[in-house]
Amino acid sequence: MVLGAGFGGLDAVAGLAGADVDVTVVDRNNFHTFQPLLYQVATAGLNAADVAYPVRAIFSGQGNVRFRRAEITGIDFDRRRLRLVAGELAYDHLVIAVGASTNFFGVPGAAEHGFPLYVLPDAVRLRNHILSRFEAASADPGLVDDGALAVTVVGGGATGVEVAGALVELFDRVLRKDFAELDLSRATVTVLEARDELLGPFRPGSRRHALEELRRRGVRVRLGCTVQSVDGTRVCLAGGEVIRSHTLVWAAGVRANPVVAGLGLETGPGGRVVVNPDLRVPGHPEVFAVGDVALVRDAPTGRVLAQVAPVAMQSGRHAARQIRRLRAGLPTEGFRYLDKGTMATIGRRAAVADLPMRINLQGTPGWLAWLGLHLVFLVGFRNRLSVLLNWFWNYLTWDRGPRLILHTEGPDALGPPDAPDAPDAPDALGPSDAPDAPDSGVDRSAAS
Repeated sequence: MVLGAGFGGLDAVAGLAGADVDVTVVDRNNFHTFQPLLYQVATAGLNAADVAYPVRAIFSGQGNVRFRRAEITGIDFDRRRLRLVAGELAYDHLVIAVGASTNFFGVPGAAEHGFPLYVLPDAVRLRNHILSRFEAASADPGLVDDGALAVTVVGGGATGVEVAGALVELFDRVLRKDFAELDLSRATVTVLEARDELLGPFRPGSRRHALEELRRRGVRVRLGCTVQSVDGTRVCLAGGEVIRSHTLVWAAGVRANPVVAGLGLETGPGGRVVVNPDLRVPGHPEVFAVGDVALVRDAPTGRVLAQVAPVAMQSGRHAARQIRRLRAGLPTEGFRYLDKGTMATIGRRAAVADLPMRINLQGTPGWLAWLGLHLVFLVGFRNRLSVLLNWFWNYLTWDRGPRLILHTEGPDALGPPDAPDAPDAPDALGPSDAPDAPDSGVDRSAAS
């Protein structure tokens, strides 16, 4: 049984194709989300359907897979039963790939007023909110002085860099035409990073290039800057400075899905489940934990690996191989991670890519590599074609189609979620991949 239909969960299922096993995938939603492109949904570059794909369709050709849309309430490890809201499911082997949730680090007001960018509803909420702020400012220009058109991005990792770069393009090239009555020079994007550099795990040249390119494009980047508290219209910094901003994008990091805290398993930093070198959970040889929820170490070096898509995907495949070995009566093997590089895009014809053998791509070459990689790993031919056509049209016209304010969650659909873990997260207990821990700078879309 596999919990979660994120990157780690899907690769675990794919790794069991053709095996003499029955695989059940459990997820609270019936679709997989391609998280690396969520920021493009949030900035009106793509439709929500472009980055989501039905789980049943993904494995329609794999005869040993069943899907169960359900929400779990716990796990009975002694009886090997998965407890659901309605009923139970038995398992012989279990792969926990429930991912992570947004980490607000206890900053007062962040969970209530910040907009994370981690699950599909997050992206739609953020797009709704940004567009609604522009509509409100059009009706009442006095709101501009109060920060209605100011966006603050907390976190200078890959997610923060990518959303900041996309927002300035949206403001300068698209909304400037839509809202000709507004002074769009007042529409600002500010990135707050606690460290003294962006994209921390990237190579120095990539970090410098990203900083210079963002500033060249008009993004206000403030390094060594921490947030003390926030409300709906103000961001208070350590030291007392206050930024007027009606939109706070929270891209500062994640922690393991909090549901694991109630499972009685040993956890480490960030709430991640401690696992053996073969990714099995100590004391439960039939249970594996992979991806963001697990404290995954590279077998040869012992180093803790980042919470990124490539680690989730490779650890999911590793768990599948070990299940095959166990069924064949063979001993398990330690997990070995193959680092194929990391990437982050800054905007049109601007990206950084740190690849093996000290290869570094910047500017247009890095951007083209980033585009190609995302198309390759995006699930579903229809989605690939739709995204490619959207990108081509956007490149030719500087236009973005889905500038829609969608009221999908009741009377206050424009606001942020009331808690860090939105109830409509796309996986059984949470997604299976995420950005790294606080201000990591690690791209979730790095080559797998």
